Amino acid sequence: MEYMGSSYEGQWKHRKMEGKGAYNFPTGTKYMGEMKDGMFDGKGSLHFKNGSKYDGVWDKGIAKSGKYVFADGLEYDEEEWEYCDGFDRRFYTEICERLKPAGQSQITNIVPPLEIPDGHYDCGDGFYNPKTRVVHDHRKMKFLRNADDEEHEWITRTCRKGWDQIVGYTPTIDDSNPTFQHSPSKLDDSTTNIKETVGDSV
Repeated sequence: MEYMGSSYEGQWKHRKMEGKGAYNFPTGTKYMGEMKDGMFDGKGSLHFKNGSKYDGVWDKGIAKSGKYVFADGLEYDEEEWEYCDGFDRRFYTEICERLKPAGQSQITNIVPPLEIPDGHYDCGDGFYNPKTRVVHDHRKMKFLRNADDEEHEWITRTCRKGWDQIVGYTPTIDDSNPTFQHSPSKLDDSTTNIKETVGDSV
């Protein structure tokens, strides 16, 4: 355990973690709760570095039920989730503290927003590098996890980027379309004819 950077403080039985205790991961995540046979078993909570937590019931190291609570106190409810959905795009802090005046709109739930390193995405609990597929924490860029294909697709599709990117329709000139072709000689002749006509009329 120590060789992996983890540590444990709590009760033991037959040289195994059993009873109540606190297990510290090298990433800064901390489990506090019941243990049995060296695994999470019973009621316990995972506390993450960003201030969020997961309260659950565990069976042989596997979470069987529980709820996730964000750092700002918002509880995730899969069935009745009304936070930042396709109809209401307000952040939770905007729901609690009301919308800001025009010109002071929020772009994240955190005010002021975090500055994203070049080439990274802000995926909520850390910064994501799409080239290495690694999520680092916001503060010291420590390793948090590797993103699988599903998370990679979600982050690159929905999360805030650390660079400017022009999106939407960009018109291009098509040489095969005569509407966009330009003939300097014809334009010059037309301009000359216009000038002559105006001069004659004067």
